Order: sequence, then structure tokens, then C-alpha cells
Amino acid sequence: MKRALAFLGILLLFILVACSNDGGDSEQTASEQEPSDSREKTTVSIWHNFAGDDLRAQVVRGLVEQFQEDNPDIIVEEEAIPVDGYRQRISTLAAANELPDVFLTYPGSFTDEFYEGDLIQPITSLFDENPEWKEAFLPGALEVYEYDDGEIYTAPVAMSSTSYLFYNKELFDENNVEVPETWDEFMDVIAVFNEQGITPLAMGNQAPWVAQSTTFGAIADRVTGSDWFFDAVAQEDASFTDPIFVEALEYFKQLVDAGAYQEGANSIDNTQAEQFFAQGNAGMMINGSWTISSLASSGDENILENIGVTVVPSIEEGEGRANTITGGPGGGFLLNSKAEGPEKESALKLIYALSNAEAQKAIAESNSMVMYDVDIDQEKVSPLFYEAFNLVKGVEFAPVYDLYLSASAGESINNGLQEIMLGGDPEAVAEKLQKAQAQSLD
Repeated sequence: MKRALAFLGILLLFILVACSNDGGDSEQTASEQEPSDSREKTTVSIWHNFAGDDLRAQVVRGLVEQFQEDNPDIIVEEEAIPVDGYRQRISTLAAANELPDVFLTYPGSFTDEFYEGDLIQPITSLFDENPEWKEAFLPGALEVYEYDDGEIYTAPVAMSSTSYLFYNKELFDENNVEVPETWDEFMDVIAVFNEQGITPLAMGNQAPWVAQSTTFGAIADRVTGSDWFFDAVAQEDASFTDPIFVEALEYFKQLVDAGAYQEGANSIDNTQAEQFFAQGNAGMMINGSWTISSLASSGDENILENIGVTVVPSIEEGEGRANTITGGPGGGFLLNSKAEGPEKESALKLIYALSNAEAQKAIAESNSMVMYDVDIDQEKVSPLFYEAFNLVKGVEFAPVYDLYLSASAGESINNGLQEIMLGGDPEAVAEKLQKAQAQSLD
């Protein structure tokens, strides 16, 4: 009996040990199969100004959202700031050295300040890793973001193009005039429209940057050439009182004296001028790519189909190039100099996702110009945008004056052009501009 009890005890002990081992195996298996949600995630912050309801803003925010979905191990903290307050908000963060990991910038002095303050680091590695992507940017797209250290700091996701010559096809046909290619042809077309009681050129110069950014910069570059302008900006072997620059102002005055603009052009804003042109009250208008979006938003396909687009006519006696549009690369995303390790790797990945070939195509198909050679789906954009985008891919860029002049000099030329439109003297305007630029460099 004792032997039987002892045997039964040993058997029970064996069963308990076996069950205990089974439980251990099951527990280990459950642990091995447990999802790896506990792995450490990386957080990347990004600020931009695509806060509106326009199609481009929606596309960019959608790209950020898609990046988050595709990269669950990266937490994206996004701030979309309205355009009007963006520069100030970013500048405030820069002053406190509290910039986000990734943030939108603009070419010129805005980015220069971040570079000079050691607040950003290059993204050259992205271009080295993706040479086909780099090669597809249009000429001049990357140079403005390449600094003395030979590094590239961003990839533009926009284009700033400010001097398209828009024209009303019906008015040209009805008055038997051809789209002008030279200055003399331009003046002839202006004369014909005036004879027929049609405003030749619509302009809304209430905000005085309009005449400078859309019209004078293109004219002046054809007269002086870009190299002369940059020398004058630096005050090196060129001055804004030089005869060649006064001549450029005289060409602008020719338009005023010929009655090219509607009465009170200095008293209406740019949007009113766009509407004036779209309604068929003017034969032509020189304006930027934003006009394409404005006209497209009207929703009237007949208006868009009746508008053609080309470049400002050439000036045969000038020193500059003929086939140019003022402008160049627009904004792109910068990388904070403090980003390092996994945060830097994730931030670079985000920058590429927002500016690679697929992103450029998506932005372009929101009727927004990009500095990238991309084939867009004609069905997804307005006819006017499609024509303008293909036009701009085949031209060179000339400088927009107030992007390179000092703030006081930019104000001087803007106000000076308003004065010329009211009968002012080009030489006096040139003298004021020269004084303002020279003083800014003292």
C-alpha cells in the first residue's frame, strides 16, 4: 500500500512539473508573439505655411499625413501657420534658437540669416543618394540654396515666376494683331488697342511692388543684363545712376506715355486688375504665376480658354537675354542644425518625401509652379497652367529686383515706378535708388 501511495505521489509530481513546463513554454511564446509597439519612436517637428484651403496647401498637408502613415515609427508634430504670420513666427523661434527640426524657408536673405547663424545643416546627402532626382531640377533651382561651403541646404518645392505676358485671344483676333515678340511690335499692339478704345495693359499698382516685380524687372534685365544688376546691387563697378539703368527706366516710361495702362492704375490693387483683364476690358496683362491660380478659381472655363501666355517682348538694343522670366526657385524645407542621430535621419526622410519626384508632381498638379522637370497630367490642371508650365520649362530666369536690393532700396524703386506712372523723372528715380542702396552697404 505504501509503495502504491509513493508511486502515486511521484506520478502526481511528474504531472505537476509537466504542466508547469507547459505553462512556461506558453508564456514565452506569447511574449515572443507580442507586437513590437514598445520599440522607441522618433519624433520630428515640422513647421510650414500651407495652412489654407487652396489645393496646394491641401496637397502638402496630405504629403505629411501620408509620410506619417508610411512611417509608424516616426511621430510627426506638424504646425501649419497662416502665410501672413509665418515669417515672424519662424524668426522669433530662430532668435530663441528653438526652431523645429524641419521648417519651410524662402530664397534670399531669409535663408541667409539661418545659414549665417549656424541654425541649419545641409541636406547634400539626399542629392548624393538620389542623383536622378537632383538632375531633374530645372536650371538655377538649387544654386540659390548652395552656399560657400559647397553644400546644398534645401530642395525647392515651388517656383517664383513673376512676369508672364497674358493676352486675350479674342481681342487679338478681332483687332488683327499678332502676339508681340519684340518691343517695337509691343508698342504697335498698344497703339492698336488704344485706337479701338481697349486698355492695352491691365495693372493694379496700389501696392507698389507690382510694377517692379511683374514688369520693370523683366524690362530692365533685357536692357542691362543680370550681371550688371548684381554688380550694381553690390556697388561694384556699377551704379543705378549709370546711363544703361536710366535707359531701362525710360523704357518703362514709354509704356506710361503711350497710354498702356488704365486710368488710376496706381489706385487699384492687383486682384482688381486681374478681374479687369479677365472680364475682357484689357488686351494684355503682365503678372506672375499667382494670376493663373486667381483666374482658375473663377471656375469659368471660357475665361481660361480665351487667355494665352508668353514672355515679355525682347529689346533688341539691350544687353540682356530675350527669353527670360523674372523669378526663380521658391521655398523649400530646411534641416535644423541641432538635429542629430535618429531625429536627423527621420527629418531627412521627411524632407525627401515632401520634395521628391512624386511630391513635385502632386504639387504641380495642384496648379502650382515647381522648379522640377515633371510631366503633369493635363486633365488635372487648367489649360492656362498647362501652357504656362510648359513655357517656363523652356526659359531662363532673371532677378526680381526687391529680392536682392536692400529693404530701403526696394522701397525706393517701388515708389519710384509709381512716380513715373504719375509723370515722374527717371533720372530722379535712379538717383534715389542709388543713394538708398549705397547707404545700406555703408
